[in-house]
Amino acid sequence: MSHPRVIAIVAALSAVCAAANALARQPAGEAQAAKNKIAVCEGCHGIAGYRTAFPVVYHVPKLGGQQAAYLVKALEAYKSGERKHPSMRGIAASLTEQDMADLAAYYSGKTK
Repeated sequence: MSHPRVIAIVAALSAVCAAANALARQPAGEAQAAKNKIAVCEGCHGIAGYRTAFPVVYHVPKLGGQQAAYLVKALEAYKSGERKHPSMRGIAASLTEQDMADLAAYYSGKTK
């Protein structure tokens, strides 16, 4: 096997291992635990299974039925400032990784 090919294979395996390690560190979400955390979300996003509170004017998305991984990533992006929304940044800043995982588990299990 050629030297560049070995380097490419090692690099690819390293990337896969790094991704698997990152996923392994994510806490498992507990939908039941989120039930006492969703009140803040419902203020703008509405009650799961119903329309959002501000669908047209503010373009607030529905959370029910979204993929859990997407929801966690979005909350992390708000917390880090990568996504820009003052209210969401403040809310996300108060969430732990477990809170995010719990909320994601709750909303991903709801209907759109």
